[in-house]
Amino acid sequence: MAHSFILLAQSVTGAVIFIVALLLVAAIIGYFTAWFYAKSVYTPIIKGLEAEKADLQKQVAGLKEEVSKLNGTVADLKVRISGLEEQVAGKEKEIKELRGKINENRL
Repeated sequence: MAHSFILLAQSVTGAVIFIVALLLVAAIIGYFTAWFYAKSVYTPIIKGLEAEKADLQKQVAGLKEEVSKLNGTVADLKVRISGLEEQVAGKEKEIKELRGKINENRL
């Protein structure tokens, strides 16, 4: 009787080990199948996004150049504004002098 119990225990243990091994193999097969499927689906999407990223980086570089040009234009216009303000101040001074002369001539 003890002899048959040992054979039963060994066969159950062997069956458990065999089942666990099959589950591990199935898990590995499932993992690699999902990985290859995801790779095949998402690789074209990733390539498209990388191309779009390169285009956007070119646009950003172009916009940076445009910003630097516009900043230069703004600086030139500020210099021009200060020159025009000086001219306006000179003209206002000239107007005051002419009004003073007119007032002297009226008297």
